[in-house]
Amino acid sequence: MRRRLILSTLAVVLVVVGVFGISLVIVESRTIENSTQENVRSEAVRLISTVESRVVAGERVTAESIGVTASSNRYVRVEMPGRRPIEVGKKPADDVVQARETGARGERVTVQEPRSTVRAEVGRTLLIILAVAVLAVISAAVLAVRQAHRVAAPLTDLAETAERLGSGDPRPRHRRYGVPELDRVADVLDASADRIGRMLTAERRLAADASHQLRTPLTALSMRLEEIIATADTDDPEDQATVKEEATIALAQVERLTDVVQRLLTNSRDPRSGSAVSFDLDEVVKQQIEEWKPAYRSAGRAIVRSGKTGLRAVGTPGAVAQVLATLIENSLMHGDGTVALRTRVIGNQVVVEVTDEGPGVDEALGSRVFERTVSGHNSTGLGLAVARDLAEADGGRLELLQQLPPVFALFLSREAADIDPPPAA
Repeated sequence: MRRRLILSTLAVVLVVVGVFGISLVIVESRTIENSTQENVRSEAVRLISTVESRVVAGERVTAESIGVTASSNRYVRVEMPGRRPIEVGKKPADDVVQARETGARGERVTVQEPRSTVRAEVGRTLLIILAVAVLAVISAAVLAVRQAHRVAAPLTDLAETAERLGSGDPRPRHRRYGVPELDRVADVLDASADRIGRMLTAERRLAADASHQLRTPLTALSMRLEEIIATADTDDPEDQATVKEEATIALAQVERLTDVVQRLLTNSRDPRSGSAVSFDLDEVVKQQIEEWKPAYRSAGRAIVRSGKTGLRAVGTPGAVAQVLATLIENSLMHGDGTVALRTRVIGNQVVVEVTDEGPGVDEALGSRVFERTVSGHNSTGLGLAVARDLAEADGGRLELLQQLPPVFALFLSREAADIDPPPAA
């Protein structure tokens, strides 16, 4: 492209220089020839006038008296009746520019100048025009190279930016080049880089969230399967009933695991695309307690619930269960003593509080405990962040009400039909 720009610019300059140069040579040649002809004629007129005036006055007519000097370029002949002609200069042998004037008493003056003088003057003019043309072409070549570099360098830079985007480096460069069309392309590439960066961030976030959130139901599922394996080889009807019950619970956990995956995928595409419905909050709380009892029993701890029952909330049961599972798992891993789930009502909201008897949340963390990668126990720092995202996707919120002992609260909208009417006036 750079070569094409240079060649096209030089071609335009050469055409312009050629057209105007040829025209100028023609005009200057005619001007020089006409000027020479006019000079010769003016010289002849001057000499005949001088000769006439000296003849009338009876003075001697000589070359010096009439102001004629020898010249290598011009020949002068003065003829007077009854007198010897006066010749000054060498008579040219080739084509000449000539002027002849005749006086009232028969005097004749002839002035000749060889056309070689005219051609020499035209040649000098042609050399000057050619030098100017060469200078113009050189200047145009320099400007063409600079302009080609000015246009081609940004295009090369934009190509490198596009290549970087294709190789997975979505950082915008924010470079502008002072050319509106190129700046427009740069704007589009920077906007594309921002979009690609957000998409890559969302994909990485989805992978991290999925790996973290799937760990909790998989842990519970593995415990259920261990219970099933432990009681599989028995003929006791009660043990067989236990196996069936554990298998049913494991199947429910698999279904919830599928729901978690679907929920994560949905949130990665559009965090606002929630599928909130009215559901029985007691059922979700009871399900979580039943699922986590074996793990707490193995750790020598207990999990209990208290508070108001018969509450209905608005949200996604699977997401609410996942949030509670995250809080319960955190209490199991980082807390101590009995874990309590308490349900209560505040205005048009229902609240599920999860607390334990452990050391609580580090004072240095505070509310930052919900930020990604922030953790006080060398964990991934994703669990609470993802739990808050799930809660907010359903129009609820997850908060840390108290650091010691730790109290986490999940706020959900209360079903309209379940809200107590205002007292009668």
